[in-house]
Amino acid sequence: MQQLSGQDAMFLYGEMDNTPMHIGPVFIYDPSTAPGGLVRFKDVLRTFGERVHRSPVFTRRLAMVPFNLDHPFWVNADDTDIEFHVRHIALPRPGDWRQFCIQIARLHSRALDRARPLWEAYIIEGLDNVEGLPPGSFALFLKIHHAAIDGATGVELMGALHDLEPVAPPIGRGEHRRKAGTSAGNTDIEMLRRVRRIGDMAQVSYVRQKEQLGLGHAVLMAKELVGHEPFAVILSDDVVSAERPCIGQLIDAYQHTHSSVV
Repeated sequence: MQQLSGQDAMFLYGEMDNTPMHIGPVFIYDPSTAPGGLVRFKDVLRTFGERVHRSPVFTRRLAMVPFNLDHPFWVNADDTDIEFHVRHIALPRPGDWRQFCIQIARLHSRALDRARPLWEAYIIEGLDNVEGLPPGSFALFLKIHHAAIDGATGVELMGALHDLEPVAPPIGRGEHRRKAGTSAGNTDIEMLRRVRRIGDMAQVSYVRQKEQLGLGHAVLMAKELVGHEPFAVILSDDVVSAERPCIGQLIDAYQHTHSSVV
């Protein structure tokens, strides 16, 4: 059991019917190098079944605190139903890029079931009329709630689902999931974990943007909190590597110019 941080819980509190708080990477695969040049849906189900233990994102669900007196907790799901979470569909004809985008938009618009682990995967076939794709290609659309994933867990998740070699050695359930990565990858993941912990060290206040009206409007929503004090705008999925921290550079520039800094 692990309690959500204030930053992660914010993605739950800010979710509305017209503002889902999940992210949705799309992967496209060329099956021509698979045995027989074909990847069957049962192969995909088997792959997910063998790998869900590699990342807790796949196997934990929310437990709400009574009367919402505190942030929710992550608890292990008794049994992740792979056939519920992984779905199989095909594009309607003509199966072109426009149809593909419409299908992704429809799938993305629906909220995730909070009674289950907060992810869904869609295998999408029928891409033969999408220009530039090899014949027989299929897509994977992965929906994951932003409360469950950040930069570090995103790296882990991609490593959990994919291998760097065509035939990868099996990883037992008793082994730590990070063994799936390289030592260099683990270093990057640890750095991202440290970045994430910064949010737990800060005092967080928030306001909710009720409509998606752009970043400028989102900043304006915090006017009453900020008042006339200097402030910085940072997006939570930006990672900046520099000898002098990004905020420190902005503060130095502001103190020198006493004007807005980009």
